[in-house]
Amino acid sequence: MTLHGAEPPAGLLLAAGEGSRLGRPKATLELDGERLVDRGVRMLRDAGCSPAVVVVGAEPVEVIGAVVVPNPQWRDGMGSSLRAGLAALPPACPAAVVALVDQPLITAAAVGRLIAAYEEGAEIAVATYGGERRNPVLLRAAHFDAVAEAAVGDTGARGFLRAHPELVTPVPCDDVAAPDDIDTPDDLTALRRRGHEPG
Repeated sequence: MTLHGAEPPAGLLLAAGEGSRLGRPKATLELDGERLVDRGVRMLRDAGCSPAVVVVGAEPVEVIGAVVVPNPQWRDGMGSSLRAGLAALPPACPAAVVALVDQPLITAAAVGRLIAAYEEGAEIAVATYGGERRNPVLLRAAHFDAVAEAAVGDTGARGFLRAHPELVTPVPCDDVAAPDDIDTPDDLTALRRRGHEPG
């Protein structure tokens, strides 16, 4: 999935939250007998991302096939996890796909589209659904520092993207993924009842 033998984008899975509305951390929540954190890592690796980096916080988690990065400031919000993850990437990393552990319907096909956009020159590629920008997001390495600086509270990369629309390439993913997230027990029940495509 890489251009001219270049280093592939890293996969960065944010999985540090305590899941306050769900009543438990989301990383170790199981769907179809697989932890969400393992599902997310598998999805990123299947798309060709390497290395896969997982940021954890509320609950210690070991993940096979991924570099686990603890975020002691996880209570400060997703922005702190994004900063921790970007800081942990190898110096030669050319780009990173940022995904969230609580969106199990994101697929390798969706990430593959972001990587394709990046290989065609996109600075930042954002998955869209119904025309709305959601996740995952691919960031070229040149923007890591600025994105990290703008990542405060629970905004993640959103503030930087809004401030620099000229850098953003929207990538429609409606037909290969869905941005549904698991925030409450009702969300999980609804997801299980309707069935879903594997990530």
